[in-house]
Amino acid sequence: MKRVVPFLALFLWGAAGANGGAGAIGRATGVLGGTTIGSVGLRPQGDGASTVMIPDEPILSGHSHNDYLQPTPLWDALSLGFTSIEVDIYLVGGALLVGHDEEDLKATRTLQSLYLDPLRDHVRAHDGWVYQSDHSLDLLVDIKSDAGSTYQELRDVLARYSDMLTNYSETGVQMGAISVIVSGNRPRELMVAEEVRLATYDGRIEDLQSPMPDNFVSVISDNWEDHFSWRGLGSLSEADSRRLAQTLGAAHGSGYRLRFWNIPAPVGGPIQEVWRRLLEAGVDLLSVDDVSGYRDFLVRTGRIDASERLR
Repeated sequence: MKRVVPFLALFLWGAAGANGGAGAIGRATGVLGGTTIGSVGLRPQGDGASTVMIPDEPILSGHSHNDYLQPTPLWDALSLGFTSIEVDIYLVGGALLVGHDEEDLKATRTLQSLYLDPLRDHVRAHDGWVYQSDHSLDLLVDIKSDAGSTYQELRDVLARYSDMLTNYSETGVQMGAISVIVSGNRPRELMVAEEVRLATYDGRIEDLQSPMPDNFVSVISDNWEDHFSWRGLGSLSEADSRRLAQTLGAAHGSGYRLRFWNIPAPVGGPIQEVWRRLLEAGVDLLSVDDVSGYRDFLVRTGRIDASERLR
């Protein structure tokens, strides 16, 4: 069954809402991310409601880098099936404001208003999950301000949404619709001291050298250019290939996924070739800015089924 998310900025499915009331099956056609979407069966929500369509099968390798810079934060990535979303936050006057630089911050753009509140509404309306497959959505929160004070405020805010969040302890993990990962300025000691957490710690490659507490890390993330010389043209050197294989082996052997940011964007070469090489090498998550282009690449290369475009 197709699911729809009410939203007033992307699609106008007037015919679907007008021709079939709540619970009726309608038909709709639209354009998303530069890609034409064919007719699909819909279950409209309200007369003439606008909708965001979410794929049946999520993209497990897609990480929406600096998602708040997308034309429609959160919903652009979700409508394309992304399962990992990144948001930068600053603690300003007791509020968690979203933005890359301090001069970009606005009092109305908070972590709650842009992400947590709409996610809670969506989860409550869709059987307790973001995706039909019951796959948890990673919300990577990159702390830009002071680690300790910002995390303490983040922890208090997350507690208000605990019913939809994955929680962690050394004895186990209780999965939720949203899995929060703390990145950027990470207060490791403060997080380790918690018996139960509503977030995991975003590890680095150097963290693979020493044991971590159980259920403390779920992803290892690092800057590609800090560890590899390949810049996207030609083939990886033998040294880079060996180092990447060793890093993947160490991460996967510990049960962690591996993500890179600042991946090569070659001048005069296609970014799609970089994506292909990294995915074939086994990298789990790619930080991408062109979210619609990434999904189109996955469709063209047969990594996802185009027929599962929408639900």
